[in-house]
Amino acid sequence: MSDVYLNGRFMPMEQAQVPVMDRGFIFGDGVYEVIPVYDRAPLALDRHLDRLAHSLEGVRIANPKSRADWKALVDELITRESAVNQSIYLHVTRGVAPRDHAFPKDATPTVFAMAKPMAPPPLQWLSEGIKAITHEDFRWLKCDLKTTSLLANVLLRQMAVDAGATECLLIRDGYLTEGAASNAMVVVDGLLLAPPRNHLLLPGITYELVLDIAARHHIPFAERPVTEAELRRASEIMMTSSTREIVPITTLDGKPVGNGIPGPVCKKLLSLYQERKRS
Repeated sequence: MSDVYLNGRFMPMEQAQVPVMDRGFIFGDGVYEVIPVYDRAPLALDRHLDRLAHSLEGVRIANPKSRADWKALVDELITRESAVNQSIYLHVTRGVAPRDHAFPKDATPTVFAMAKPMAPPPLQWLSEGIKAITHEDFRWLKCDLKTTSLLANVLLRQMAVDAGATECLLIRDGYLTEGAASNAMVVVDGLLLAPPRNHLLLPGITYELVLDIAARHHIPFAERPVTEAELRRASEIMMTSSTREIVPITTLDGKPVGNGIPGPVCKKLLSLYQERKRS
């Protein structure tokens, strides 16, 4: 791995340290962003930086860098990493302060960033699909903020791993929200359905790009609440994320989705997404 960035300096990963009183360590008081890079070009960088700014504003941390400075940092990280396909990780905490739930008045935000090689999803995932389970969405009510407080997501994802599955799809009050580490979409009666972007889910950049592609290529879709009943009778289910792109889910809670193989809508979206990346 290339050198990482911490508070204005590049250094080897093993030398990067933060004080134990950093609120990111004590409270999980921070936000993060993950940006995919293809052939050394970041995908949808402005959208990712917009979401980072939204998350910072949502938790009331002053943005420590200008848009130009963030872009310069991303460019430098890409240059320092040898792999042409990478993921860029940006991480901002409220900074170091005495342990107190109330916001400190004079803390300086901690900024950490790194680049690492990014591999594509396993070919078997794309050719056969993956297994997923469902569970009640017991997370907080500000899921639109990409915070570092991910314990609930970690527990839900581990439930999937324990069940021999790849992802856990979340149900809140009878409606699909998203996955533990992804967004989710379904196809019902030929219509692509995407849960609405609101405080109950993280508005994924890949999610947005997929809907852009669907609109541009006249794939019928609707962004609206998706009931659990629709999820369970869907002919196709797919998850989206910045590093996994679009992955078909072909088994849900031990039962086949549709005919148990990746469906035509997912295949078409994945092909068009590759074209979008190349362009």
